[in-house]
Amino acid sequence: MDFRELIAYQKAFELSMEIFQLSKSFPIEEKYSLTDQIRRSSRSTCANIAEAYRKRRYINHFISKLTDSDAENSETNVWLEFALKCGYLSYDHYQVLNEKTVEIGRIINYMINNPQKFGCLPG
Repeated sequence: MDFRELIAYQKAFELSMEIFQLSKSFPIEEKYSLTDQIRRSSRSTCANIAEAYRKRRYINHFISKLTDSDAENSETNVWLEFALKCGYLSYDHYQVLNEKTVEIGRIINYMINNPQKFGCLPG
C-alpha cells in the first residue's frame, strides 16, 4: 500500500488544498504570517503522515512522525481560529474546516494507538 491510500493522508491533503484556496483571499499583509503559517502547517500534516508510513518498520519512528503530524494538524486548527477572529472566513466555514481538523486528529490518533494495523513490526 502507498501512503496516498491512507485515509488520514487523503483527508489531510484535501484540507490542505482547501486551505490553500481559502488563503488566496487573505489580505496581502498576511502573506508572510497567517497565510504562510496555515499553508505550512496543513501541508506538514500530510508530509508527516507520509514520513510515518515510510518509517513503519520501526514503531517508535512511526509514532513519533504521527505525533508530529498531529501537532501540525492542531497548529492548523489554531491558524483557522485566527482567520475566523480576523474576519477572513465566516463562522460556518470555520466550523466545517474545524471539524475536518478534528476528524483528521482522530484518525491520526487511531494510527498512533494501533500501529500494528499499519504494518509496524512489534518492538
